[in-house]
Parts: sequence; C-alpha cells; structure tokens
Amino acid sequence: MKKLILSAVFMLLFAAFLPTFACTNFIVTKGASKDGSVMVSYSADSHTLYGELYHWSAATYPAGTMMDVIEWDSGKKMGQIPQVTQTYNVVGNMNEFQVCIAETTFGGLDTLKNPNGIMDYGSLIYITLQRVKSAREAIKCISELLDAHGYCSSGESFSIIDKHEAWIFEMIGKGEQMLDAKGKPVKGWTKGAVWVARLIPDGYVSGHANQARVQTFPLADGKISITNRQFDKLYNPEVTTIYSWDIISFARLKGLYPKDVSDAQFSFSDIYAPMDFGAARYCEARVWAGFLRLNKEEMLPYESYARGEDLTNRMPLWILPKEKVDLRNVMQLMRDHYEGTSMDMTKDLGAGPYEWPYRWRPMSWSVDDEKYIHERATATQQTGFSFIGQARSQYPDGFGGILWFGVDDAASCCYVPMFCCITSIPEPFKEGNGSMIEYSTTAAFWTFTKVSNYVYTRYNAMIKHVIEKQYLWENKSIDEINKMTPYIVNLFNTDPRKAVDQLNNFSYQRSHDVVNEWNKLFEYLLVKYHDGNIKKEENGKFITNGNEKPQVVFPEQPKYPDYWYRMIVNDCGPNIKAK
Repeated sequence: MKKLILSAVFMLLFAAFLPTFACTNFIVTKGASKDGSVMVSYSADSHTLYGELYHWSAATYPAGTMMDVIEWDSGKKMGQIPQVTQTYNVVGNMNEFQVCIAETTFGGLDTLKNPNGIMDYGSLIYITLQRVKSAREAIKCISELLDAHGYCSSGESFSIIDKHEAWIFEMIGKGEQMLDAKGKPVKGWTKGAVWVARLIPDGYVSGHANQARVQTFPLADGKISITNRQFDKLYNPEVTTIYSWDIISFARLKGLYPKDVSDAQFSFSDIYAPMDFGAARYCEARVWAGFLRLNKEEMLPYESYARGEDLTNRMPLWILPKEKVDLRNVMQLMRDHYEGTSMDMTKDLGAGPYEWPYRWRPMSWSVDDEKYIHERATATQQTGFSFIGQARSQYPDGFGGILWFGVDDAASCCYVPMFCCITSIPEPFKEGNGSMIEYSTTAAFWTFTKVSNYVYTRYNAMIKHVIEKQYLWENKSIDEINKMTPYIVNLFNTDPRKAVDQLNNFSYQRSHDVVNEWNKLFEYLLVKYHDGNIKKEENGKFITNGNEKPQVVFPEQPKYPDYWYRMIVNDCGPNIKAK
C-alpha cells in the first residue's frame, strides 16, 4: 500500500523503505472454497494508518453534481469529477452487492507516475464500489475513471471479487505528457494508465503482495480476451482477460519493449515492474508462504525463488489447493510468519528468547559493510486494519456479503463480521474514534494494540491466550450466523428493512462484545505475566494460599533457553561469572 518505489534500478537502494507501506491479498474462487463463497483477504499495512471502518451510505444526486476526489493516503484534495445519480452502500471495502476490492502497491517504474492525474488508487477503490454491481462492471468503471481523469499513484495490484467471480487487476500510470523535440505532444500518448485484468479460474487460489504478478496473457481475440475498446463484450462469460488497448504500444513508445519482439511475448510484470531480490524476498515470499499452506508439493520447488535466490523460477499466478479452503483457513493465511520454512521468524536470534516473530524497522541494515535483511511476513505489527471479504451467492446480497474486519496486527486481532448492508458502523470501529496520535478507551484499534504490544514482550507464552480468544469468538460468530441464516433469509424476502436492522444490531453487539473481551484479556495478561513472573492457575483461577487475606502462591519464573544463556556468556561472561 501507499507509495512504493520499486524501479528496476533503485529497488535495492530503497529496500529499507519497501516494507513500510505494504499489503497482502489472497483470493479464493467459488470452486476453491468449502461453502461456495468467493473470498479476498487484505491487510492495510502502514506505520501511519489508523484502523477504522469506512462507510458511505447509498444516496441519489441531481444531474450535474460534482464530487471531490480526496487522496486516500494524504487526505489531499486532488480535484473534482462528475457524481453519478445513484450510489450504493459501502462498508469498508465491500458494497451492498457483495463487490469487494482490495489492493497491494508494487510501485514499478518510478518514471510512470503522473503528478497531474486526479485518481489515486484509494479513490479508485472507494468511488468504484459506490457505483458498481459486479466485478466486471468494476473493471469497466476503473478503466473509465482512469481515462477521463488520469492516474496519480504508482503501480497497483487490485483484487476484485463479486459473488461469482474473482479477478486480479494490475495497472501502472503513464507518467507526464510525452513531448517531442519541438515540445509538441507525442502522437499515441494518452493520459490514464495501462492495465491488465485476469479472471482467476474457478477452483483456484491467487494472491499478491506488493509485486506485479501478471506476466504474459492471451491477446485480444474478442472471445476470451478483449481490450477496453471492446467493452460491449464485457459480460460474455467466456472473456477471461481484459486489458487497456495500448498496454504494449505504450511500452514501445517509451522504449521499454523492443519493436522487433512479438506482442505475444509481452509480460506486464517484466516490463513495468522488473523482478529483483527485494521484490522476491520482501513481497513474493508472502504469496509463496500462503500458497505453501494450500499446496505444499507444488510450492516447495519455488522456495529459492521466494528467497530471492533464483529469480528465473517464477511461481504461478494461481494454484489449485490440495483441499477446499474455508474462512478459517484464510484467516490463518493472514496470520503467517513463515513458520516451518527456512524464513521462519521465530527461529533466529532476532526472535529473542521468547520466539518473537517480529522485527522492528528498518528492514535492511549493514554490519562491517555487509548488507542484511529482516524478513517481511504477512502478519506484521504495523497493520492498520485487515479483512476477509466473503461473497456468498446463495443468499440475498445484504446478508451474503460479509466483511470480516479486524484492526492492528492480524495475528492477534479478532475478525468481526460486518454485513455489507449495515447502515451504521459500530462505535469501536467508527471513523473519528481515536487516531494514531489520539488514544480512545472505546476504540477497537487501541484495545487490540495494547494487547498485541504487551504480548510482544513474552510472545511464546502469551500468544496462546490470544489464539484461544480468536478461535472462541470467530467460531462463535460463524456458528451464530449459520444458525440465524434461515430466519434472516426469510426476513429479506418479507421485510428487508427489518432484516437490515437485525444485521445492524448483530454487527453492533458483536463489535462491543469482542472489544470488551479484549479489554478483559489485557487485564488478565497484565496480572498473570506481571514483572516477568507467571502466576499459577488452577481451574481458571489464580492459586492463593487460602488464608483470610489470600496471597498468591509464589509464581513460576521460567529460565531463558540454554542457547540464550550461552550467548550472554559469549558476550560478557567474564564480567558476570560467579566467584
């Protein structure tokens, strides 16, 4: 996310900054999921992004109304564009028709960012969601917004799903207006962006994490592949690839793609976001780790690629999972720290004595003129918010679309179901309830942050309590939604307004319940692990001496691991040796 600089020349130079603004998406097609839902996950990772849930109510506007375009990252007004007469309800990154859009920034060639464009990637997402009813319609809307108003962000990968399909959409700008030697506009240059969108085959899973992943693609034949000049064929179900008409000719115009090489060999990723060590190790490795959990046999041969050691062995854009994927599987993909791989963050010295799977920034550093890195895993401390968007075609739209929403570190958050029809955001997640520089006792973000930051101090002991709560409350939500399904479906058929009220109440109550539970969890952890001690428990209660004024029995004081003691001795043994 945000503005990454990933040009072929400068990617390693700026590697220290690359993970600062970075996100991860996994995309599950209908045929790959256990319940027939389409899912997309997203972590909005930034050291300056506050976790809250956005909302735009459905509305009607008079003809001729203009709307402001506000850059998502900075809050800067970019300009105005015409408003449509009807907009739709949007909850976070999902609208009332179960369309959900997520993103990761790959940056690409820095020269292709256009400072004169109006549309940034965040505005594209949230404006599009207010205007469309399907993923294909979203592709068309994005294309038209880009062409009409120009694109001002760097390279982006979008995940676009609806209740039937899942697409990966990759784009990059065209830079400033090209002028010839006489200062006149170069023929063939148009504002906007170049992009390609590919339908993920049903039954497959895809993903992206801050590196462009689309390479070659089928060229327009009007049947399975079309350009944005053939949108009359957009809704043909046989169409599985859509791209901007000048995606290749623009590359040639800029001298990025040789004129004597055929169009069929054109690779979006290789031309607009060339691969190097940083792109593989910091970015593609996250996708590889997720794919590994779903099909170990297929993905093990790509470990050297993920490590940045063999950049020629590119992993596939999508894979066939060994087993059908459910909601809990996707939640676990978002909580990954490379456990069990050669990049396992709990196993090296940086993990400390408590197997801590995090590393403070910067991510790259030097010792004695040698360069080193910290891993950048999917689960990371600087997440503002994350979600799993779940689109279920078997139910009415308002109930079928669920945004499972969490704030702060995905590994220690609890995903709360927000139905795509709700008309008010629960107070703990509401915009304006706290900020990155303003603590709020009622804000979910600060509640989860105080738990996660305390857990970081003795991770391997404390995280188990967080995991217990996650499973308890996430499973509780899943079970309760299953139980109320017949009633809510019938209510949508008989009294839709009452159905929306019921789901408003459900999301409201569950939000407050979970935040209250995490406040209790913090109190429990603070008491149990106070001052490095671990108080003993029996049957869920702290053990005391049983006196009239009970005193807690002497707590456990676990030793450091032996290897940790050895390192202390190697560092300063003579100074601390007992006589």
